[in-house]
Amino acid sequence: MSTKKVTESRKSNVERPAHLPIVARDPYLEPYESALRGRADYATRKEAELTGKPLPCKGEEPEHALADWATGYLYFGLHHKRPYTDAQGKKVAGEWVLREWAPNATAIYIKGDMNGWQKDEKYRLQPVGNGVWEVKLPEEAIQHEQLYKLLVEWNGGYGERIPSYVRRVVQDEQTKIFSAQVWDEPEYQWKNRKPTPSSPKKGRAKKDEALFIYECHIGMSSAEEKVNSYEEFRRDVLPRIAKLGYNCVQIMAIQEHPYYGSFGYHVSNFFAASSRFGTPNELKALIDDAHGRGMKVIMDLVHSHAVKNELEGLGNFDGTPYQYFHDGARREHPAWDSLCFNYGKNEVLHFLLSNCKFWLDEYDFDGFRFDGVTSMIYLSHGLGEDFNGYGSYFNGNEDGDAIMYLTLANKVIHQVKPDAITIAEEMSGMPGLAAKIEDGGVGFDYRLAMGIPDFWIKYIKEVKDEDWKAGHILFEMTNRREDEKTISYAESHDQALVGDKTIIFRLVDADMYWHFEHGHANYMVDRGIALHKMIRLITASTINGGYLTFMGNEFGHPEWIDFPREGNGWSYKYARRQWGLVDNPNYFFSDLNRFDEAMIHLLKEYLLMQKPTAEEKKYHVGQHLPWVMKWWDNEGDQVVAYSRGDLLFIFNWNGQKSFSDYGMLVPEGKYKVVLNTDAREFAGFGLSDDSVEHFTAHDELYAKDGKGWLKMYLPARSAVVLKRE
Repeated sequence: MSTKKVTESRKSNVERPAHLPIVARDPYLEPYESALRGRADYATRKEAELTGKPLPCKGEEPEHALADWATGYLYFGLHHKRPYTDAQGKKVAGEWVLREWAPNATAIYIKGDMNGWQKDEKYRLQPVGNGVWEVKLPEEAIQHEQLYKLLVEWNGGYGERIPSYVRRVVQDEQTKIFSAQVWDEPEYQWKNRKPTPSSPKKGRAKKDEALFIYECHIGMSSAEEKVNSYEEFRRDVLPRIAKLGYNCVQIMAIQEHPYYGSFGYHVSNFFAASSRFGTPNELKALIDDAHGRGMKVIMDLVHSHAVKNELEGLGNFDGTPYQYFHDGARREHPAWDSLCFNYGKNEVLHFLLSNCKFWLDEYDFDGFRFDGVTSMIYLSHGLGEDFNGYGSYFNGNEDGDAIMYLTLANKVIHQVKPDAITIAEEMSGMPGLAAKIEDGGVGFDYRLAMGIPDFWIKYIKEVKDEDWKAGHILFEMTNRREDEKTISYAESHDQALVGDKTIIFRLVDADMYWHFEHGHANYMVDRGIALHKMIRLITASTINGGYLTFMGNEFGHPEWIDFPREGNGWSYKYARRQWGLVDNPNYFFSDLNRFDEAMIHLLKEYLLMQKPTAEEKKYHVGQHLPWVMKWWDNEGDQVVAYSRGDLLFIFNWNGQKSFSDYGMLVPEGKYKVVLNTDAREFAGFGLSDDSVEHFTAHDELYAKDGKGWLKMYLPARSAVVLKRE
C-alpha cells in the first residue's frame, strides 16, 4: 500500500459515527462520550505499543496479534526441552531452561534439592537484557518433583523467592514452608478438548444460550472434614452438577494461595494450580470430564490484587516494592491487606495478559469470572462511594490503566477462544463493562447482578411477609441495563461466608435442626421451604444472560461457610458440604434439590433468552420489562404474572390467602402446567391438580389485543409455570 493510500485509509478509519453505539443506546451517556472514547483510544494505542505494530489501517489489523504477544508463560519459568533430531539428522541433547524478569537483581541462583540448597555457580542465572535472567542446564541437572527456589540478590540485600511464572508450588506439612516444585509429568491426553466454534460439540453450552452456572470450591466439596481433591470432586460432585442440569461450572480458588482460609483471593502464584487439591493433570481430567458432560468450565481469576507475602508471592520480588505493584500510597489495598498491581507498566500487562491466555491454553478453561473489578477500576477501590448517578462513574475517580488492562484482557481471551465467557464481578454498575469493545465498552460478556442478593437479604430481614410487593420484586429482578447481559443469583458463596447466613438459614434458622424431616415440619419450615423455591424461580426465570448458584445452596445447605482458622480451632466443620443430607429422602433437602433440578432443566430447555416480541409488547403498553413481558400485577393480592416466550410464570407471594378461580389477563390459548412449587415432590402441599389443562376465556373487550381471562387456583405462597400450547 502506498504512503498516500495509507494516509487516506487512516483518515477514513478515524471518521467516527455521531455517537458510540453504547451512547446511541443510552442517551444519558452522551455527556461522557469523550471519556468513553478516551478509554477506547488508550486501549488501542497500548495494544499497538505492546505488539510493536503501527495503528492498523482499516481492515488491516493482524489477526490474533495481541494474543500472540501474551505468551510469557512459554518463555519465562522453568521449561524442559526434550532431546530431538534436527533436520540434518543430528541428535540434539535435552536441557532445562529457566528465565526470570527481575530488573533490580544483581544475581540470581537456583537453590534446591538438585544442589543441596546451596548457592552454586552452576545454577547461576545470567542477564540477557531488559531485566531478564536465564540459565540453561543439562537434563540430568534437574529431576521431576524436586523442590527449589530462587536466591535473588540486589544491592543491599537478598531473599529467597518462588519464580513468578512457576506452575507448581507445594507446602511442607511439617514446616509449612512453600517451595516451587519441578513438575514433569507426562502430557495430559485430552478426550474432550473444546471443539472449534465451527464444529461445536453436541450438548456443550453455546455462547448465545442461557448460562446456568454452578459455583464451587474444590477443597470444601467433601462431606468429610478435610480438603477435597480434584479427583474426588470429578468423581463424586461433577455427576451431581450434570444431573441438576447446569451447563457451566465455575471453580474458585484455583490459583495458588498460601492461606487456605483466604478462599483463594490472596493469590501468590498466578500460573500454579493449587497443589493442595492435587496435580495439574488431575485438574485437567476434571475439566475434560466436565466438557464430556456438556458443561463449560470457568475459573475465578484474581487480577485485582496479590498477596503481600514476599517468600511465597511477588511482593518485593527483586528488592523493589514497585516491580509489579504501585509504589507509595497506592501499593497496598486499604481494605484487603494486599498489593495493587500497576496496570500502567508494560511488563505487568505482559504478566497478566499471559496469565489469561495460559489458563485457556494449558488447562482448556472456557473463561473467567474476574474478581474485584470494582476495586480495579476506581482509584478509591469503590470504598465509601455511593454511585448514585452517571456522574459517579466519570468524575476523575476512574483508574484508566485498569480499565485499559481489562479491555485488552477481554480482547486476548476472545482471540484465543471466540466463545469464551468473561464475567465481571462489579458492584458500582459502571456502564459499558459488559458491552462490546467496538461499541465503546470494556468487552465483558456478562456482569454479575450483585444487587439481587443484596435485595433478597434486605427483603427477608426487613420487610414483613404481608408487605412483600409482587410487582416490586419482579422489577428488582429485571432492573438491569438492557444492552449488557448479566448473571443473576439469589445467593453465592459471598452470602454464606462466616458472619452471614444462607437464604434458607435466614428463613428457617434453628428450626432446621429439629423440623427439617418429613413429618416434623412446622410453620417456619413450611414458610422457608416455600419461599426458598419461589425466590430461586423468580431469580432464575428473569435472567438476561445467566443464573448462578453456589454449591449446596440449591438444596438449602444448612449453616454458613467458615474456613479453618485460629478463631475456630482450625476446624473444617463448616468448610465442607453435607451431601448426606440431600441424599437422605427423609429430609426436605432432597425435595429442594429435586425442585432445583426440575427448574434448571425446564429453563434450560426453553433457553429463556428471547425478549418480548413486538406482538407481545403491543398488548400492554408500559407493562413489559426489558426482557420479561408482565401481564398481571395486583399489589393487594400479592400476585404477579409474566411470560418468557411460551412460558407463563404466576407467583402468589401472599402467605395468608389462597385464591380460587383467580382471573388474570394473559395471551389467549391453552396452557399446561410444567412446574409447580407447591407439588408434593418438591415438599409442597400438592393442593392443585397439575394434570388439568387450562384455557383462557374469550372476552371481546380484550380479544383485539390477543388476551383472554385465565382462571386458576393459586395456593398461598406458591408459584406455577405454564406452557402455552
